[in-house]
Amino acid sequence: MPDQRGTNTRHDLDNTVVGRLAALAVRTRTEGLSGDLRTDVARRVLDVLGNSLAAHDQPSARAVTAVARDWAGAPRATGIGTGEQFPAATAALVNGTLAHSMDSDDTHLPSVLHPSASVVPAALAVGEATGATGAAVLDAAGVGIEIAVRLGMGGYDEELGNSEFFERGQHATSICGAVGSAAAAAMLYGLDAEGIADAMGIAASFGAGLLEANRTGGTVKRAHCGWAAHSAVTAAEFARHGLTGPPTVIEGRFGFLHAFCGDRADTAKVLDRLGEHWELPGIFFKPYPCNHFTHAGIDAARILRRDVDPADIVEIELGVPKPVLRTIAEPPAAKAAPESGYHAAFSGPFTVARALLGGSGLGVGHADFTDESAKDPRTLELARLVTSHSDDRCDEIYPHQFPAVLRVRTRDGAWHQARVDHNRGGPANPLSDDELTWKFDLNVEDRLTPEAARTVAAHALALPAADSLETLMAAVRG
Repeated sequence: MPDQRGTNTRHDLDNTVVGRLAALAVRTRTEGLSGDLRTDVARRVLDVLGNSLAAHDQPSARAVTAVARDWAGAPRATGIGTGEQFPAATAALVNGTLAHSMDSDDTHLPSVLHPSASVVPAALAVGEATGATGAAVLDAAGVGIEIAVRLGMGGYDEELGNSEFFERGQHATSICGAVGSAAAAAMLYGLDAEGIADAMGIAASFGAGLLEANRTGGTVKRAHCGWAAHSAVTAAEFARHGLTGPPTVIEGRFGFLHAFCGDRADTAKVLDRLGEHWELPGIFFKPYPCNHFTHAGIDAARILRRDVDPADIVEIELGVPKPVLRTIAEPPAAKAAPESGYHAAFSGPFTVARALLGGSGLGVGHADFTDESAKDPRTLELARLVTSHSDDRCDEIYPHQFPAVLRVRTRDGAWHQARVDHNRGGPANPLSDDELTWKFDLNVEDRLTPEAARTVAAHALALPAADSLETLMAAVRG
């Protein structure tokens, strides 16, 4: 097919942000990621597959899968757990929705992005559709994740100590994820640097997502990563057929960062040590299927539970970074008595109470966030005892960690305290391969036999040497 992409010349791209990101993509496709980075991405693939298989009964998953089934198209890529294949972009929509629906996807700090939930589904869909090797898919996903979090860092304000995307109510995960996912998809479609840049430039017009559902409800947020992955694959397909994106799509006056973050945007952070330093291995895995801001409180409750009987507790104080209060502590009455299991996953008081009572899984698990669990009298009684406040030390650490301090007073008047500066799952307190596989097993226990679960985990972790995705995706198709 003749080149129809228009006016973006190689010389133009050399001097633009998107051009330099595209050059990283081409170089990585040629040279490959290091063995350590490929292993890291393979672990993220396993995590996404488990989170996705766990999500099939969620309203978001049912709704999006029903729509996908109504869309016609050639069956080229697996919808995880559906028993079906769809066009690549449609499979990415289904799987991205599944990946984000249980709030158990990985997190980059301080951008507060969940990059794998959109990038991995996009890469798996195109990789399966094109017959790519496991290594090629890992390389593409690794670059896409790196680009997504770097764009997120472009909207992180050091003085503010928070993401400007977040301050404006924007879901940076899906907004930045669409662009990073487009880079991954374009790499696997074999596009050159111009084509990869065009795919990112196109996807920048497609990324969207508002965070109001975190505050007041609604299941649409769970579909954000699916739409980002769908937009990404679509953008890459458009670029294959000649649609172009603006060469200054990232840094321009009406470009990505300025449009979303205004004058607080910092383009230099996107390119800082690009290709030399990788953010990828520092991205946190989530041990618990709930909002990441709640995790250190859960960790602290698990520590206190060793010495404190929940029946003896008469008062609980939860200290967290000030910006976190808006998500997990306000409004106080709603957080103390969440209206559903999904709302409970965004409640500091509820998650602390469940962890003090023992929880499930690796500390708290999916069973703690059912609608039935959200009405559990013992949990709600403890949750009503929680008062949340900002803590100075937590403010100093945030958002490079999501710390918490938990204090409980027992009937004898004694106070007991646990402070967690490094929440579980990050580089300073990592999940081992065994723990990550245990999380996967817990995610899929209602979907796969133990033998099938072991097979999927083995194939996912062996992706660096796999000739294709065929065996892995067949195992999770259902």
